[in-house]
Amino acid sequence: MTLTDEDRDRTDRDETPEPESSEQVVTETSAEEAGETGETGETGETEKTGEPGEPGPAARSRRAGWLRVGAVTAVFVVLLGLCGFLGWQVWQQRQLDRAADEARQAAVEYARILTSIDADKVDENFAQVLDGATGEFRDMYSASSAQLRQLLIDNKASARGVVLESAVQSAGEDEVVVLLFIDQTVSNAHVPEPRIDRSRVKMTMRHVDGTWRASKVALP
Repeated sequence: MTLTDEDRDRTDRDETPEPESSEQVVTETSAEEAGETGETGETGETEKTGEPGEPGPAARSRRAGWLRVGAVTAVFVVLLGLCGFLGWQVWQQRQLDRAADEARQAAVEYARILTSIDADKVDENFAQVLDGATGEFRDMYSASSAQLRQLLIDNKASARGVVLESAVQSAGEDEVVVLLFIDQTVSNAHVPEPRIDRSRVKMTMRHVDGTWRASKVALP
């Protein structure tokens, strides 16, 4: 069978697919774009959505700033209190050191007065001893001074004391204990040749009316 030109043209038309309409292409493209846009919208909404009541970056920054200020203030207050306490301790120690040194010097001077005597100036010597005494020692010395006075005069006794060393054993604001090493040169009518007596004296000094006075004197 022989195909004519007309038959060939009809066959080619049947086999060639018809092109999609422009309306259909536009519709499909729009659907694809809409799908992409929907996905993007969901993503954007997810990114913008946060936890309810969560502060923003500015609020968090302000809060952190206040926390830092509070921490610095607390540290400053603690350091200020510590410095004040240490300063008070230093001041108190200086007061004790000053009291101890003043009491020690007063004890050295009083030991010299107490261990020095002149039979021709007994009353003057006794007055000096009582002036530097207080409390128990003053009472004891006053009670025995009359008998001691007469004994010194009768024996024409004389003595001179020299403090070789002194040290503070303990110290408080109003009471200081001082240790002293004393050389006392003694002579009298029966032993005119002077001899040296060395003694160790423990003297308790009390702060009375602005002056350090001996309240106890012992030979340990």
